Amino acid sequence: MSNPKLEAGSRKSDGKRQKAAKQNQESKISNQKSQECYCYMVECADGTLYTGWTTDLRRRVAAHNAGRGSQYTRMHRPVKLVYFEQLPNRSEAMHREAQIKRMKRSAKLAQISNLKFQISSVKLEAGTP
Repeated sequence: MSNPKLEAGSRKSDGKRQKAAKQNQESKISNQKSQECYCYMVECADGTLYTGWTTDLRRRVAAHNAGRGSQYTRMHRPVKLVYFEQLPNRSEAMHREAQIKRMKRSAKLAQISNLKFQISSVKLEAGTP
């Protein structure tokens, strides 16, 4: 025969466990959302451009060059990082990736040259040749 007090107690502890698990999951999700991300473009060996997003640029470019980054870049190695933007969270990085993927090639090349201009002007301001 079952004891109603034990059953009630186990339900209560199950409820606490479920609540704690839910809070833990929510904190993981909020940490993922607040983690800085990057939207990037790499130029493949054949001159094509690939756009993606990541939380670690160096690791992601290395993965592309090792053949583990994406199916497309696996067939068009080696790749070279030509453009990136730092964004505050994954959602914005994915949104920006989608925007860039919809752009024409000429607009993507303009973005790349604009970044190169910004980098060179920062070097000039800092007095670095």
